[in-house]
Amino acid sequence: MGEHLQQTVRQLWGAHPYKLILSNTRKVSSGPADAVQQYRKIVLNRLDKSWQAEKYTQTQVFHENLPEDRVEAFVLDALSSGFRQCNGWDGIWEYTIHISKSEKIACQKKRCAQAPKEKSAHDRKKNYILEEGTVIPPLVDMGIFTAEGKIVRSMYDKYRQINRFVELIDDEIGSLPGEGPVTVIDFGCGKSYLTFILYYYLVEVKGLSVHITGLDLKKDVIENCNRAAEKYGYEGLHFEVGDINGYDCPYSVDMVISLHACDTATDYALYHAIRWKAKLIFSVPCCQHELNRQMKGGELSILTRYGIVQERTAALMTDAVRGNLLTACGYKTQLLEFVDLSHTPKNILIRAVRTVIPKAVKQEARREVEELKKTFGLKPTLDQLLFPDSR
Repeated sequence: MGEHLQQTVRQLWGAHPYKLILSNTRKVSSGPADAVQQYRKIVLNRLDKSWQAEKYTQTQVFHENLPEDRVEAFVLDALSSGFRQCNGWDGIWEYTIHISKSEKIACQKKRCAQAPKEKSAHDRKKNYILEEGTVIPPLVDMGIFTAEGKIVRSMYDKYRQINRFVELIDDEIGSLPGEGPVTVIDFGCGKSYLTFILYYYLVEVKGLSVHITGLDLKKDVIENCNRAAEKYGYEGLHFEVGDINGYDCPYSVDMVISLHACDTATDYALYHAIRWKAKLIFSVPCCQHELNRQMKGGELSILTRYGIVQERTAALMTDAVRGNLLTACGYKTQLLEFVDLSHTPKNILIRAVRTVIPKAVKQEARREVEELKKTFGLKPTLDQLLFPDSR
């Protein structure tokens, strides 16, 4: 099996995957298996110049950073020493290596609709990241926690929504650089409820040094937010009056947040994040009117015949275009459910991580956008900002 397995792993590595999952452990009598069999699953994620391995036991997750030139050997060793299966994704195809009980190696390749989720509901901790019983001042002031850190019964849904937001960030926090303070820009921060929670999570839970700037057009709101930051003792958090469209940042940015920025304001927030080469982007779009005004049905006039259908189709197209353009600019991009539909119709969060994306994947993402533009006569703002020659 050794030489055949080595060739198979080499072929998988030659596809330039950005994510690998080793699973389905088996009992092996040889010594090296003991070190591997303590893990039930290993997830490998490509970073800029290295890889990160997430090693799952039944109760814990351990992390290890691997140089690019060690990953192929790491996968080969894992499959030789205890794992029966390896799945890999390159953005277009999913590759599977499976080792049967009789040690036969099977390979397959299939087109994937989207990147896999980082953690399933079964993998995620049952306990919330923001735990009840901990006094978190912003949650107390928001009326979600009592002064003793207990959840107010009527605010439990809001508590779950806030934890969902934190979980979506926690999934990718390992992608941030390890040195220096983490710099974050929050576009259209408003009253900044989630901004304060983000600061608490990064500083108190993760132990990071951070510098967060919240930006909004309303002067009175900004003044109130700065007073609250001072009250909480959040020295690395401040707020400024400013417009997303014309904003520029004098320092490098690690993370960009944009929650419910209306219509094309989201596009400008994403554009700035991309040109700053922000490592992480989290955006919850709102009020996607632009493409609804532009849509021409043509051969697909059924989508424009009914106003409500056109409106919802245009909103979904807007976010799909944004996701593809982020991919085309070097981001592993996912569109995820942020809150339940019963709470708000604006329930899509765009999560993007700057990483190494194969050229073919980038080109396909652009091609799909161009095809959609042509079919419906669209001129998306983000596309024009990023690729002015495509107008």
